[in-house]
Amino acid sequence: MEMQCLLHKNLMNLLNFKIISESTESKARAGVFHTKHGSVETPIFMPVGTLGTVKSLTPEELIECGAQIILGNTYHLYLRPGCEIIDKFSGLHKFMNWDRPILTDSGGFQVFSLARLSKITEEGYAFQSHIDGSRHMLTPEMAIDIQTSLSSDIMMCLDKCIAYPANIQEAREALELTTRWAKRCKIQWEKKTGKENILFGIIQGGMFSELRKQSAEELIELNLPGYAIGGLSVGEPKDLMLEMAAYTLPLMPETKPKYIMGVGTPEDLVELIGLGADMFDCVMPTRNARNGQLFTEFGTINISNSRHKNDMDPIDPDCTCYTCRNYSRAYLRHLYLNRELLVYRLNTLHNIHYYLNLIRNTRSAICADEFENFKQDFFRKRQG
Repeated sequence: MEMQCLLHKNLMNLLNFKIISESTESKARAGVFHTKHGSVETPIFMPVGTLGTVKSLTPEELIECGAQIILGNTYHLYLRPGCEIIDKFSGLHKFMNWDRPILTDSGGFQVFSLARLSKITEEGYAFQSHIDGSRHMLTPEMAIDIQTSLSSDIMMCLDKCIAYPANIQEAREALELTTRWAKRCKIQWEKKTGKENILFGIIQGGMFSELRKQSAEELIELNLPGYAIGGLSVGEPKDLMLEMAAYTLPLMPETKPKYIMGVGTPEDLVELIGLGADMFDCVMPTRNARNGQLFTEFGTINISNSRHKNDMDPIDPDCTCYTCRNYSRAYLRHLYLNRELLVYRLNTLHNIHYYLNLIRNTRSAICADEFENFKQDFFRKRQG
């Protein structure tokens, strides 16, 4: 028992999150945490690698863009290729040739949003695969087992997701089940401490501040290494999303990373960093790239627009990404209109580089105590 407690204590300290600098005019902060696959500087944006790949990019290209940590999807990887195959590679890192940190979600949101039929009970999610209709059961214990098999550096507790809008009773029942599941996740995690995975809890509560407070207090009692805010950016108005984040972030432990899941636009990231958030993930840079939407310092452009037909300039003259160093808007438009595969890679390279460069510049501004000036300049340029 003494050895188990000592091992658990060592795992709790493994993240070793430290705040390096704080803004004197906002709640923005710069920090660093450590995992078995390397250190991560915060604030950080994590590109989404749903099936063990950030769509169209190689690990080497991600590193060139500045990626420190990526996100894998538990639900999708469990269904395809399956844990038995990834186990042969001793985890997702070797399977996908990525030697830096990986965070995996719990799979709850994907069951909620993708499964053909799903039923939530105290035990977990009973669902049919969206791929072949096969039946599965995702329990809190299984979510931990799958993520342990993936050898993720940071894994998430299974939570109950709700749609927007939801009434207060639905939100309360979801957060209370999320708390009970988190307790089960922690017990299962402690049984597998030799794997050195780090476990984060997910705060729920819908769009009700009193429920967000209840969820945060209940999860903080579990003393997990880190915490996330779930259930935002699910269709609610932007003002309401920011209101809930602004209310919930101060409730989270200052000595641990604060992660907002599934968010968001460049503007969202800068606003939320100013409110004290440390970690983000979102499919927007990759998904928008495949739809011809490219992010720049001076706004977002649609590469299919006819104005780019004869444009010999890069997407952004000040951008140093591979795409902007080598290709014109006219060429990218030509590729996109003809659905050439190369355009998805080139567009994604640019958008991922833009997001990661934005976060790097934001962190530099925090360290120089210039965040508010940086924020004002950012919005002025983005809004034209």
